Amino acid sequence: MILAEKITKLRKQIGWSQEELAEKMDVSRRSVSKWESANSIPDLNKIIRLADIFEVSTDFLLKDEYENVSEHDEVKPSGLTQVSLEQASQYVDSKMQAAALTTKGVILCVCSAIPLFFLLALAETQRLNMTDDIATAIGIICILVLVTIAVSFFIKTNQYEADTDIIDNQKFELAYGVHSVFSERLQTFRPSYNTRLSVAVGLFIFSFVPLVVVSMLFDYAGSALMMLIVLLFMIAIGLAIIIPASTRFDAYTHILEESGLGSVKSKRTKRAEKLAAFYWPLVTAIFLGWSLWTMDWGVTWIVWPVGAVLFGALVGLMELFSKDDDE
Repeated sequence: MILAEKITKLRKQIGWSQEELAEKMDVSRRSVSKWESANSIPDLNKIIRLADIFEVSTDFLLKDEYENVSEHDEVKPSGLTQVSLEQASQYVDSKMQAAALTTKGVILCVCSAIPLFFLLALAETQRLNMTDDIATAIGIICILVLVTIAVSFFIKTNQYEADTDIIDNQKFELAYGVHSVFSERLQTFRPSYNTRLSVAVGLFIFSFVPLVVVSMLFDYAGSALMMLIVLLFMIAIGLAIIIPASTRFDAYTHILEESGLGSVKSKRTKRAEKLAAFYWPLVTAIFLGWSLWTMDWGVTWIVWPVGAVLFGALVGLMELFSKDDDE
């Protein structure tokens, strides 16, 4: 196989057009076309760059006797599963689809108390002959219905486990060219990720401002309840922004780690996920129990910001005790 054929084959394996390869090589598309048609030969610097982009050796590109990539590389006795570009892309797509379901479930959980706060605000204004007891009863039913729907979304995420198992739960290595493709995708996505992260964190921080301002200016429980609804809406919007962005960023990062099953970052993520699995339902139970016992919904909301800070502290504490294992 001659150089022209190898360039064409490697380019198509990665899924690039001649224009995309030309852009990465800082040459014109016509130059790439000439290389692939054997009308011209790239100079030594270009060949070195091609080898770097395609993640092959210069020997493979220059020596005609090498027909396949595997012929010039030693077989790795690692027993690792090789992940192709198609499999890696499918992994990201499955992660994003699962994240969409997770996002819906989390938003429903966060917003589940909104009907209750709204009905309690109506009861404060004595409209529709709504009493506190009726408002509480209907509100609790709404919470149970919304949480049930949210749980169904969480359960549905397991349908994507088969597509993510190789990269999430097995040691793997990337096929030739896959690392460079996802390195570029991560680099392209990073500015968008940083922007979304900043916007989401800003929403989380400022979500308490309306409640604080209204509580200082108006001595009326109904106003505080309405601002609690605004608070939950802002948190929900922030979650809708940050969960998909973080999922895509983590998926790209995990693919590029290669054989990252035992990495420190992977272990930390799994520990945090296990903690979150029982922590947030516990916080929800404490919130509902305290609120129903005291019926002071204008005070019990403090459980959520305190719970968020405590969660961060617990994750940090887990890392402290697990430091020796990671090192």
